Amino acid sequence: MITFRHRGSFDRSQRFLGRMWNKNYQPILQKYAMEGTRVLSSATPRDSGQTANSWDYEIITKRNGFIINWTNSHLVEGIPVVILLQYGHGTKSGTFVEGRDFINPAMRPIFDQLAENLWKEVTSL
Repeated sequence: MITFRHRGSFDRSQRFLGRMWNKNYQPILQKYAMEGTRVLSSATPRDSGQTANSWDYEIITKRNGFIINWTNSHLVEGIPVVILLQYGHGTKSGTFVEGRDFINPAMRPIFDQLAENLWKEVTSL
């Protein structure tokens, strides 16, 4: 048998959670979503520049959090060019063009800054 007893109240915890729930995180998410788009654009290998200029983002608000999706709309024959650049691809002549991991190193500082900034927001409530 498990018994739980407490003294006092949970008023302070409830106030903190209420402030956290009602906090508007959109400006922070917007800032880092735009910064991520800028970083991805500058890190994308350039030939024509079309892939680099095709980055965008969307912020999805869910019941239990937020999602930032970075997207790239440049397609060639229905295939996202950014995937070919990141992971590599075969050619018509039968050779393989090695991919280049440019997304993860470019985005690591953005993720770290976003996590740090959101943590400061939550702990300052």
